Parts: sequence; C-alpha cells; structure tokens
Amino acid sequence: MSSVSTLSDLLAEGVEGRTVLVRSDLNVPLDGDRITDAGRIVASVPTIKALAEAGAKVIVTAHLGRPKGAPDPAFSLAPVAKELGERLGRNVQLAGDVVGQDALARAEGLTDGDVLLLENVRFDARETSKDDAEREALARDLAELVDVSSHAGPGAFVSDGFGVVHRKQASVYDVAKLLPAYAGQLVDAEVRVLAQLTENPSRPYAVVLGGSKVSDKLGVIRALAPKVDTLVIGGGMAFTFLAAQGYSVGTSLLQEDQIDTCKQLLQEFGDVLHLPIDVVVADKFAADAASKTVAADAIEDGWMGLDIGPESAQRFGAVLTEAKTVFWNGPMGVFEFPAFAAGTKAVAEAVIKATSNGAFTVVGGGDSAAAVRTLGLDEDGFSHISTGGGASLEYLEGKELPGLQVLQRGDT
Repeated sequence: MSSVSTLSDLLAEGVEGRTVLVRSDLNVPLDGDRITDAGRIVASVPTIKALAEAGAKVIVTAHLGRPKGAPDPAFSLAPVAKELGERLGRNVQLAGDVVGQDALARAEGLTDGDVLLLENVRFDARETSKDDAEREALARDLAELVDVSSHAGPGAFVSDGFGVVHRKQASVYDVAKLLPAYAGQLVDAEVRVLAQLTENPSRPYAVVLGGSKVSDKLGVIRALAPKVDTLVIGGGMAFTFLAAQGYSVGTSLLQEDQIDTCKQLLQEFGDVLHLPIDVVVADKFAADAASKTVAADAIEDGWMGLDIGPESAQRFGAVLTEAKTVFWNGPMGVFEFPAFAAGTKAVAEAVIKATSNGAFTVVGGGDSAAAVRTLGLDEDGFSHISTGGGASLEYLEGKELPGLQVLQRGDT
C-alpha cells in the first residue's frame, strides 16, 4: 500500500490534542455477555494504544453481529468496552448511542489520551444502507463527533478494521472521504501479508479451504486453483464436491444447486483439488452424537459428515508440511464439538510444522482463527493469523475492496 498514508505517517505529524476516529473490527463471538474469543480485540489494541499514548483523543467505532438497524441489547458493545479497557490498561467509555446526544456529549468531554467507544454502529440503519446519501449522512455525523472534540488541529480517520474493508459502509468507506484518512497498523499489516500470497509466493504453494458453503468459496477456488500447486477442500463444502463425484452424502450439508459447478471445477482442476477420502459421520448434529469413520463413498442414509477422517487428515498433512507457502481458510469439521475436531486440529498442526520448516503460513481469519485458539494451539506457530476471512478471500480473488480503495491518496 505504497500510495496510502499509514498510522506511522499520522503519528509523525503529531496527534496530541487532536481527535482521531478509528474504525476497528471488534466483532467478537459472545456467549451471553461472555466473549468466547477476544482475538479481534487483541488485534485492534496496537493502533488504539499508539494513538492514546501519543496524546490523541480516540473515538472508536465498530459493529457486533447483525442487528437489524436498530438498538438491540443482545448486540451491545458493553462487553467489548470492558475487555478493550482491560487490554489497553485504561478506561474505555461506552457511548449509549452511535452518534446521538450521549455520543456528542462524551466526545466534547474527551481529554488527551481518552478512549471513547461508540455503541454498535449497525444500530444505525444508515451504516449498511445501499443509498449513498443515507450512508454519507451517517458519515457526516461521525465526522462531527471528531470536529466537536478536536481543538489542537484537524481530526483524522484511521481504518483499522480489516475484516470490513470489503464493505462499502458509512464507517468504513464514506467517512474516509470526509476526514484525512490513514491505514491503521492492522490493515497495513494484513495487506502486506496478502500481497506475499499473490506476488510470487514460494513453492510448493498449498491452499486449504473449509467451512460450510461451497458457494462462499467459489470465487477464491476459481482464482487460486490455476495458481497453486495444491488446493485442499474440507468442511461442509466438501460434501457438495463428493456429490459431484456421484457419491451419496446422507444428510450431510449439501448445496444441490452447486453440484454442476463442482463437477466443472473437478474436470478443470482435478489434478490440483484434493478431497477427503474418509469422513467422520454422526447420526445427528450434536456434541454427543453417535459417530463412526467411513469411506467418502460409503456414507449411509441418515448419517451426516461432521469431520474429515484420519486418513484424509494424514494425506492433507503430508502435502501441507512440504509446502513453502500455505493459506488456510475454514475448518475441516465441526471443531466446536470435541468428537469432530480432530481433522481441523491435524490440518492446523501440519501448517504449524510447515512454518517450522520455513514456510510462510497464513490463517485466513474467522472460524479458522477461532479454531486455533479453541484447540489450544500456539498462535506463534503460524506466520500470520488474519482477522478478516471474507476480506482476505476477496483480496485473493483480485476484487477491489472499497475500504482500501478509498484510502488511496487522491481519493480522500
């Protein structure tokens, strides 16, 4: 991102007494009020901390879940504010609204080094509106929060939520047109890592794709299959490929409308695509389900595949440990259930081994990153763990990401 101003540039200008609006990705999984994986909060801390310690008044905006454009206590950022404060080692105020009276009053009262978190930006329907004018109106309200509190110089916007840069939303795209805009540490680092995956990667180059829906990964399969040496497919999406081979998949997750597409991919890239040869099946979708391992072409009626089998894990692992570049996005099974976590753990351990052998390895955000932490694996065993699954995939597909495009000098 040579043509983009970064946090380092902003800090060099000096931020003491200035107000900086930071768009972070704090969309963490919750169990009630308990955060089950704080990875995205941890990843957001460096940029916020650097600004606060340099004397900026920091206003953070972020979303949580998918509220329907109105306040919903189930999606409040209150647990996030508490966790963020503990990680920063300083108090983090939480505004009671997005850009309303409480947010304005708190913004006006900020002093140097203070951190204010606005309530879930998706409580305002304008954030995700398809109407440019509606999004721009919210962006102006966000910019006003900066203006009312920045007395020692112009305010600024720092884009640090890589997980949302593929979205044309008010707090990601439109506000960057109204304030001097910079890429935060996280966004800058993520783009540099993904560039390594697309610009002359070391070979052999292996990609592992999992997750539930093959339709979510079609674009990246088509984009990467001609460029990589191995493309491993697991998770729920594998069963549509198995069905495309003519196998019965029982009650496993299946996208029937994608079977023909999978047939075409197998015909075109069959030498690169690697599918499971055995699977762990269950009689129901539950942690305590009865389970057994069967060949991929021997799934009986009434049984559903919830993990790749041990032979598949061994074969996938053998390929991955020999790779010099690895990108992994999506678990191999329902890792949240211990009985169906072995495949994901085996793949993760193979990627860790590749790292120790000198490979450049990237975990592509979302469920894969959560799996690493849930399974107790060493995060340092990977070259990089991304915070943005969808954004990572779209970048690798070669799509233009609005939240990055708007940061290009001359667009702000």
